[in-house]
Amino acid sequence: MENILTMQHRILKNCLWLTLAMFVLLVDQFTKLLAINYLRFGIANSLMPGLNLTLAHNTGAAFSLFDHGSGWQIIMFTLLAIIVSIYLIIWLVNSKEEENINRIAICLILGGALGNMIDRISYGYVIDFISVYYKNYHWPIFNIADSSITIGASILLYEFFTRSRLKRSD
Repeated sequence: MENILTMQHRILKNCLWLTLAMFVLLVDQFTKLLAINYLRFGIANSLMPGLNLTLAHNTGAAFSLFDHGSGWQIIMFTLLAIIVSIYLIIWLVNSKEEENINRIAICLILGGALGNMIDRISYGYVIDFISVYYKNYHWPIFNIADSSITIGASILLYEFFTRSRLKRSD
C-alpha cells in the first residue's frame, strides 16, 4: 500500500512539474500568435532602444543555423525535438526530490522545445519576433521558446559545473 501511495505522490509531483513546461509552451504559442496577427513580416517595430519586435521565419535551428537547407532540417529538428522531449520527460520523472533547480531547467527546455516543434510541424518554420540590437550589431531574432531553452540550458550547465567543483573540493 505504501508503494502505491509513494508512486501516486511521485506521479502527482511530476504532473505539477510538467505544468511548468506546459505554461512555457502556452506563453510561447500565445506570443507567436500575437506576432503573426499584429506584426508585418520583416518590419521592425521599436519598443525601446535596443529592442524591436520583428516577425521572422526560421527554418533552421537556434540563431538561424542551417536556415538555408532544402527542407531536410525541418524533419531533422522535429525528430530531434521529439527525442529530446522524451529524454527530458524521463530525466524529470527519475530526478531526485532535492533536484528542484534541475527540474525547473528541464521544464524550461521541454516547454521551449515543444513550442518550436509545434511551429515546425504547423508552418514548416519557427516563428521568431524578438529582435535585440546594440548600435549596428543585431542579435539573431528569437522567441520565448528560444529564451526558455537558453535559460534552462544555462541553469543545467551552472548546476553541473557547480556540483563538479564541489565534488572536487571534498
